[in-house]
Amino acid sequence: MRFLKYLPFLLFFGLLQAQEEVVYSVYFDFDKALLNEKQASEVVDFIKKTDSTRIESIQIFGYTDDVGKEAYNYKLSTKRASAIQNQFILSGIKSKVIVTIEGKGRVLIDDDILENLPEKRSKNRRVDVVLNLKELPKIVIPGMYNTIPKNAIIGDHIYLDNVLFERGSSKLTFKTKTALDKIAKLLLKYKNLEFEVQGHVCCTPPYQKEAIDMETKKRQLSANRAQSVYKYLIFKKVQKTRMTFKGYGNTVPLGKGTEYDRRVELVITKI
Repeated sequence: MRFLKYLPFLLFFGLLQAQEEVVYSVYFDFDKALLNEKQASEVVDFIKKTDSTRIESIQIFGYTDDVGKEAYNYKLSTKRASAIQNQFILSGIKSKVIVTIEGKGRVLIDDDILENLPEKRSKNRRVDVVLNLKELPKIVIPGMYNTIPKNAIIGDHIYLDNVLFERGSSKLTFKTKTALDKIAKLLLKYKNLEFEVQGHVCCTPPYQKEAIDMETKKRQLSANRAQSVYKYLIFKKVQKTRMTFKGYGNTVPLGKGTEYDRRVELVITKI
């Protein structure tokens, strides 16, 4: 089984009615449609660990490899999708939220692909569970804005709604860069503003204030997130003399959910 990280709905990071997709794949043995105990437990945990208030609907799509007759493979892919559906219902997941159970049949492989053919076929013997998630609610906190206000004062926090990170990552996504492009234009307009780029993390134990960046393997994730934004703003022509950056670890949670704490803020330091 494999968990594919959060994928927004279009072109990996495009927006469509502010909805996100989360995809989880369950892989089956050749010509099999039964779940083993480990598979059943993990796919149910995937649903139950997701914030239930955000789940709009669940779609289940079954697939097979390209071996065998087309009609048989449609039936097999449908059985695989139904096995996941049945497991969800047995586990107390409401059937009304499951809007699609569909067998897609064979996933064809290009004729010229010969390298690692067995492995490629094994990845096609699967079911994709697709969660359609509602937009995260906007936060409302005094002194905190989601853009740069016209009359900013020292101490104002600019919370960037779409500058949120994957767990353990300091990489900027396409969606994040798009949000930063808009902020950069405003920073070029309000040329006198100086600010600190503040990075934050979630989900570390109380005794461990900072988290590990999975790419660098060093315990400096919040600082790396702040630096990523700092460097991108420099790339967008914001003068580096107007900015500093600092990581705050898990010491400043918003109390609005872990998604909001994997964040970067801009804090006005001079006007």
